[in-house]
Amino acid sequence: MENTLLEQLLPDMVAWRRHLHMHPELSYQEKETSAYVAARLDEFGIEVIRSSAGFGLTGILKGDKPGKTVVLRADMDALNITEESGSEYASQNHGVMHACGHDGHTAMLLAAASYYSTRRAELRGELRFLFQPAEEICPGGAKDMIAEGVLEGADAVYGLHLWTPLPLGTIGSAPGPLMASADEFFIDITGKGGHGGIPHRTVDSIVAAAALVTQLQTIVSRNVDPLKPAVLSVGTIQGGSAQNIIAERCRITGTVRAFDEETRYLIRRRIEEMAVSVAAVYGAEANVDYMMGYPPLVNDEAEFNRFFRVAPEALGDSINVIRMEKIMPAEDFAYYVKEIPGCFIFVGAGNPDKNAVYPHHHSKFDFDEDAMLHGVKLLVALAESCLHE
Repeated sequence: MENTLLEQLLPDMVAWRRHLHMHPELSYQEKETSAYVAARLDEFGIEVIRSSAGFGLTGILKGDKPGKTVVLRADMDALNITEESGSEYASQNHGVMHACGHDGHTAMLLAAASYYSTRRAELRGELRFLFQPAEEICPGGAKDMIAEGVLEGADAVYGLHLWTPLPLGTIGSAPGPLMASADEFFIDITGKGGHGGIPHRTVDSIVAAAALVTQLQTIVSRNVDPLKPAVLSVGTIQGGSAQNIIAERCRITGTVRAFDEETRYLIRRRIEEMAVSVAAVYGAEANVDYMMGYPPLVNDEAEFNRFFRVAPEALGDSINVIRMEKIMPAEDFAYYVKEIPGCFIFVGAGNPDKNAVYPHHHSKFDFDEDAMLHGVKLLVALAESCLHE
């Protein structure tokens, strides 16, 4: 009976998702998206608590029977991308697109809220449907909502990500570290500019920066434990204005990814030390602006085991439930699982037959909407398992 009711919600999920897809909003600007979600929750008779730090909101549903408190989370923001999918429900906001699946995440959580709104008499404990803004841009919306108390008294938190690299019918997660931290660095090298034909009277910031780019690549290969995955990538190097002028200033920017805090801070320290010392060798100065982004996303082992146990029961034998390898993208769901036990799960949404083949953050991105049914079934199964434990 439960699966039948959820399957009946698929047309609603598709309608909600397509409306949101046509009206995307950037991080910290999700005013109309938030209003749309609040209106649906109001229709379901679910109490809405709005965040004072942005456009986030939480639906609160308390059952008639005592029990645990479970938080289910979805993100709502879109990306600064011009859509080129050509779909009938393509973005109507030029330059803004749901190119990561957050419209689907929001629709799945609305479906879970709709489902439980008709089962209040049977519900044991409390459910919080957390619709979070600003996942795509640091510092992210999770920290503010946590600070406002969205996790207070909660026993577990679950989140899903529709994921086109996984085919429809495959669902995966991992115990412990699943997604990397994402930090950024900005290094300004200052030398002494001058004539390109009189280099001995200058301090060439580009030469110093070039040397630093090369040396930065030794941090992961020579300072980080080889058994601890990490990435240090230089994304830009910018300096100079003409071919015969030695540049006084040069800027290097890049990103750092790691799966544990010790490695994360080791890399930061070595970047800061190396920038200053390499610049000094060339007579230049270095200033490092280091931004700590989202921490590693570390799933609770017991909650991962719950997922691995209930997913096959909820979704049937046709679904492939896998233990995933770590991936380098980051997610601010990491902040929730630092506070309370929880699990973040990837729901396969790729399907060549429906042109769901493009990577996330691509202008032609789309996903197989049937994956939303897998997702809402899993959300309900996780909630039921925890609430009835």
